[in-house]
Amino acid sequence: MNAKTLLWVGLGGAGGSMLRYVVNVLVGRIEGVPFPVATMGVNLVGSFIIGVLFGLSIKGADGWLSQGGMLLLATGFCGGFTTFSTFALENISLMQKGQSLIALTYTAISLIGGLLLCRVGLWMAG
Repeated sequence: MNAKTLLWVGLGGAGGSMLRYVVNVLVGRIEGVPFPVATMGVNLVGSFIIGVLFGLSIKGADGWLSQGGMLLLATGFCGGFTTFSTFALENISLMQKGQSLIALTYTAISLIGGLLLCRVGLWMAG
């Protein structure tokens, strides 16, 4: 690990975190949605993006992606953009409000959808 590696990860993480915040503010204004659609959305999109990136990397993408792009985009951006801790907190909050079915639905869509979209991303990159 060196300063350049940390810079790539930090820049990507900052960009991902800022975009997640923007999505949460914009999507947070939608009324009538029974579960945290913004967090679910960023986690699903992030799963797809990391699938594409990983697919490109195992396909043998040369150049920028193998030189620092994975650090910037996969580790940094996707790491900052997606959020498991918020997902966990939102589920606990739903359960504490007696909305266990909604929490279960949110969890199922997030996990199954995330796995499927990651696989689709791998497939598209391959």
